[in-house]
Amino acid sequence: MDFSWLTDPFYQRYLWTGFVNTLWLVGVSGSLGLTLAVGVALAQIRGPRPLALLVRGFTTVIRGTPLLVQLFFFYDGVGRLLPAIPGVQDSLLWPLLRDPFFYGALTFTISVGAYSGEVIRGALLSVPDGELAAGRAFGLSRWQILYRLWLPRGFQLCLPTLTGEMILLLKSVPLVSTIAMMDLLKAANLVRDETFLVYEPLLLIAGIYLAMTLVLTAGMRLVETRFPGARPVKPRRRRLLPG
Repeated sequence: MDFSWLTDPFYQRYLWTGFVNTLWLVGVSGSLGLTLAVGVALAQIRGPRPLALLVRGFTTVIRGTPLLVQLFFFYDGVGRLLPAIPGVQDSLLWPLLRDPFFYGALTFTISVGAYSGEVIRGALLSVPDGELAAGRAFGLSRWQILYRLWLPRGFQLCLPTLTGEMILLLKSVPLVSTIAMMDLLKAANLVRDETFLVYEPLLLIAGIYLAMTLVLTAGMRLVETRFPGARPVKPRRRRLLPG
């Protein structure tokens, strides 16, 4: 194994840029995706029927098509149509709309919103009606019941599943290497092309992804244990009665 190339600043810059872009994609897509997921869940449960049907169709399409196809659709499809629209290239949003990061974050945000939205919807439907009725009995408004009772209780029920969704998001990020964006996989491929080494760059980024997964899992476990009402109760030891 030859890892001497790691001391070269040229390759270090590749790897660092890919690492930072990976973290940004996970952070931006994860936070925006979960926000979208809450809206997707509430629209299907409490929204008007036309909106609920529209959102259900959205989740069906997103979950039924490959993520790579969606990424190509936004980057190669929408991204190439926008310059043909008059005034787009002169607008203040053009630097953002021509950046591959935007299309990667958009694709992952929509994916997280669709998948996690169904998870949160099932969790909200699993909240006992008696807990919501207790909130109404205490005189809480519908908005107070939503953000003080219903949503926290629903998140408490689905936190382990959302942890898995965030890990899947992290492992999906290497797909952006196909749209000319620098991430860890793109950096590894560039190192392979320059040094003709096959295993060493891939083993390195595999270790980095494993470390990020462990950190993400530990962070989500910490959130689970510190979430209000989510701390597991330790069972008491039963003493065996004599005779």
